[in-house]
Amino acid sequence: MTKPNTQRSTATNPKINSIHTMHLSFNTKVRLAGILYLLIAVCGGFAFFAGYEALLVPNDPTATALAIQDNEFVFRMGIVGDALLVIAELILTLLLFQIFKPINATLSAIAAVARFAMTGLIAANILNKLIVLYLLTNATHLLAFNADQLNTLAMLFLTSYGLGSLIWSVLFGLHLCLIGYLILRSNILPKVLGWLLLLASSAYFIDSFGRFIAPEYGEIYSVIILLSVPAELSLAFWLLIKGIPIALYPRGHIID
Repeated sequence: MTKPNTQRSTATNPKINSIHTMHLSFNTKVRLAGILYLLIAVCGGFAFFAGYEALLVPNDPTATALAIQDNEFVFRMGIVGDALLVIAELILTLLLFQIFKPINATLSAIAAVARFAMTGLIAANILNKLIVLYLLTNATHLLAFNADQLNTLAMLFLTSYGLGSLIWSVLFGLHLCLIGYLILRSNILPKVLGWLLLLASSAYFIDSFGRFIAPEYGEIYSVIILLSVPAELSLAFWLLIKGIPIALYPRGHIID
């Protein structure tokens, strides 16, 4: 009499465990993408609004310089926020590429390249803030300039920081457009998120090109760009809370 094969049920365990591990690993990446999205929103929001707009007094270099000097720590933390944003963007871009690659590798790659390029511009743009800080806190090394000249130079570089954001926003608009399209083409995320991202993409394009072509409507553009906030936050919270089940991807596609 032969003994029952009690090992048969465990023979398939390695395969089952492998699939389970892959599922957990992928969802970890998806939720990490959600966390990074929220980190970018916090760091970027602080760096731009508290560390830039709140200290900028339009057409008044002296008042702007005094505001930065009186709130030097906030200004420095804004630079730190920009730096943390760049780090988070690099990781998030790679994760988003892996998430959407099974849907369309080419479009996912273009979206990633656009966001990588945007991140490079953001990193370079930090230099404008660093120059402002140097001009306003190292006056003893700049004796060739008087106070008004230093303040005007600082205002020039601070304005350049704001203009730089309009350049990288074009690339970000392209990225959001492609990601929104990929969501609409697939079933991995709700279609409404795709439409929201397309709306956000349009807002970035209108804001960036509009301020170059018709700057007199700046207040209108400031309202339009707010349309991007619900889209990006909705995607971030969905990735973080709901995740993306591997079963929703097309069969035959390898999930990294």
